[in-house]
Amino acid sequence: MSGALFRYRFMATVVGVLLVVLILVGVPLANFDGTGMWQVFSSTPGLVTPGSDAQEVGEAITLYLGTAHGWLYMIFLVTAFWLSRLADWDLRFTATTLLCGTIPLLSFWAERRATARIRAEHASELDPSSA
Repeated sequence: MSGALFRYRFMATVVGVLLVVLILVGVPLANFDGTGMWQVFSSTPGLVTPGSDAQEVGEAITLYLGTAHGWLYMIFLVTAFWLSRLADWDLRFTATTLLCGTIPLLSFWAERRATARIRAEHASELDPSSA
């Protein structure tokens, strides 16, 4: 159980950090140039100049971190699902834990919630060093 919990916590942290950087840094730098975005918003805040170095950095962040986050999120889903089966979580708790990985900052809450539940319900199965 402790190995599965460690893998889940590691992936939740990595995916959560990447998502925060992607959404709070990459997307604004890449897209907040005063023009429309994704054919959903007619205009965005004019934080960066179109074609500027800042916008290019934002585009690189969204391209590379976005791709990395997508692949790593799939690994996160597998590790979270695996942990849910080992811990015998109900469907609602499992789904909430999996979905929270898609929402910036909420993924950290879900990781703490899941870790606390594992430690409370499966303390005897965990190594003393994982507590």
